[in-house]
Amino acid sequence: MRIHLKISANKAPVPFDHLPYLVGAFHKWLGQNELHGDVSLHSFSWLNGGKGTAKGLIFETGATWFISAFDETVIKQLIIGIQDSPEICFGMTVREIMIQETPDFESPKRFTLNSPVLLKGHDTPKTQKKHLEFSDPESDEALTKILTNKLTKAGLDSTGVKVYFDRTYQNAKTKLVNYRGIGNKASICPVIVEGTPEQIGFAWNVGMGHSTGIGFGALN
Repeated sequence: MRIHLKISANKAPVPFDHLPYLVGAFHKWLGQNELHGDVSLHSFSWLNGGKGTAKGLIFETGATWFISAFDETVIKQLIIGIQDSPEICFGMTVREIMIQETPDFESPKRFTLNSPVLLKGHDTPKTQKKHLEFSDPESDEALTKILTNKLTKAGLDSTGVKVYFDRTYQNAKTKLVNYRGIGNKASICPVIVEGTPEQIGFAWNVGMGHSTGIGFGALN
């Protein structure tokens, strides 16, 4: 399940590296929870609708933001939290909440990204790289392994699922994303998921790659 949020304009410039503020809002709304682990069964986009300035991002006409989760109770609790305390950061406040049920996808399904995919090299013994990029052959193995692990954690069948980057995409690139002062080299390249409708819908909700719980790998 996914919620789409319409957000008011900011009252102060939003830093380019603002992901920790979004994480803070997410956990404020959710309240006491155990979702700080390494394997996140939720994902969220970056703020959309802003323009860059020398001082940071400006959202003159407001912003949009979506949050997805495999567990519908997480979404329902978020809605309660947002209604109770709609403030996010820098004067931005949630004005509207729209709910989207998980679509029924056909296989294979190509997803574009709302945020870059982060792949840490430790999941693939064949490489010594800190971060895998879309151009690395091992990255497909890592994508599939991470989704398989998440399916297993959720108690779903992972048989036959397969994930890989769409390397025919001509504008694929990497982006260095700073999170709390740590640089993360992530990939901006569509991904293709093969599997059952349940597996593909699960991927749409939980995102792709590592650290989806802090804003990486959100799927459109």
